[in-house]
Amino acid sequence: MAKPLPPLVRLHLTGLRLLLVFTVICGIAYPLLITGIGELIFPGQANGSQVRLNGRVVGSSLLGQNFTLRRIDPKAPSVPDPRWFQPRPSAAGADGYDPTASGASNLGPNDTGLTKTVQARRLAIALFDGVRPSSVPPDAVTGSGSGLDPDISPAYAYEQVNRVAHSRRLPVATVRALVADHVDGRVLGFLGQQRVNVVALNLALARLG
Repeated sequence: MAKPLPPLVRLHLTGLRLLLVFTVICGIAYPLLITGIGELIFPGQANGSQVRLNGRVVGSSLLGQNFTLRRIDPKAPSVPDPRWFQPRPSAAGADGYDPTASGASNLGPNDTGLTKTVQARRLAIALFDGVRPSSVPPDAVTGSGSGLDPDISPAYAYEQVNRVAHSRRLPVATVRALVADHVDGRVLGFLGQQRVNVVALNLALARLG
């Protein structure tokens, strides 16, 4: 007759068996189940809400991105491309909108450095879009908390219509109608503000020609 194991050994073996069982259930079975349900019911969201152009993944509708002119010198500062609608500023990474460096500048409204930056951005955007500095909306000169927000206000989107239309030699009315089609209302009708997804808007613009 085998000698019974000491109580401490039995306790450790029981804990080990529970660890293996819950590892299989919680670490393998449950993630596979949830992934399968997500792929079946919400395939787009389960795969990162990817957006495609001509069959090629060009971004995600959940993440903003820069729309700049191609740089010959990678060390040169990026320059916004007038043919595209521009997002709000981003402090995520060196060039902005870096998903691996999500975050804000953490500067308060009374910080003199932030005030000077906002003023400089306001003048630059007014010149770029051909409008008065006083008409530049707040979200055009301030970044989001995550630095990855793909949305801008309808006011900022409409401000850019003339510049985009002239750069692409498209009727202003056509580009304005495109913006109107991409204005999303408040969540549940009362949460947040109206917004325009810049990635989705520029994708529709690319398809327009």
